[in-house]
Amino acid sequence: MLDRIKACLPSLAPAEQRVGKLVLSDARAFASLPISELADRSHVSKPTVVRFCRSLGYDGLTDFKRKLAGSVSEGVPFIHRSVDTDDKVSDVVVKVIDNTVSAFLKYRNDASTFAIGKAVDALSLACQNSKRIEFIGVGNSGIVAQDAQHKFFRLGVNTIAYSDGHMQVMSASLLVPGDCLVVISNSGRTRDLMDATDIARKNGATVIVITASGSPLAAAGHIHLSADHPEGYDRYSPMVSRLLHLMIIDILATAVALRVGGVKLQPLLQDMKNNLRNKRYA
Repeated sequence: MLDRIKACLPSLAPAEQRVGKLVLSDARAFASLPISELADRSHVSKPTVVRFCRSLGYDGLTDFKRKLAGSVSEGVPFIHRSVDTDDKVSDVVVKVIDNTVSAFLKYRNDASTFAIGKAVDALSLACQNSKRIEFIGVGNSGIVAQDAQHKFFRLGVNTIAYSDGHMQVMSASLLVPGDCLVVISNSGRTRDLMDATDIARKNGATVIVITASGSPLAAAGHIHLSADHPEGYDRYSPMVSRLLHLMIIDILATAVALRVGGVKLQPLLQDMKNNLRNKRYA
């Protein structure tokens, strides 16, 4: 959580930066002090303290302090041990699993339920109004986009995934208000994705970005779902980031299914399951 605050600090307003620096200087004290004391120590107003918390995607000060206390006192440290050329297979097994499990637990502690809730609201509204939901990404993130499309189309959603930059731009040009564009990126610095994001926003579509905090893409969408981890995207194939993105997609798909499901969705899924039985050996 502290790493996330550091990454977001340059993009915050000067007054909110002072609150962020106070958190970084003594996180334990911040989690226990009343808002009046926090405002005095940061030399800002009480509403600014709350705005700082919401700028990071939390519901408010109470939600932020609860997550901060958990991260500092009981949180799971992110174990990031890069594989080395002389590692044995047994070493690789342990390192890859440890990195993945730690990333998931870290996300559980740091995830902004406020931002996720906004994303679920937008996606659910698009589903209910028969609007389009598009997923885009390149490279490994393009594979995640395809997985997302596979999960959402089973809900009866008008959805598609693109990993080609030209198709992304052309498709974004056809989006209209009420549609949703979900952009997935490890680095948050891919030019094609930025171009498609800008076009979709100009057309009035809601843009949800799943990427690293502090990146250009994180600030370009309407809703940012942070996916922060210390894995370098320029050294090895981004394994942990891909799995983290897949988990976030699973959370969104599950929440949307619960929101728009019920009487309408269950028969549809059952019918789909029955039709697939002939595809399997008895």
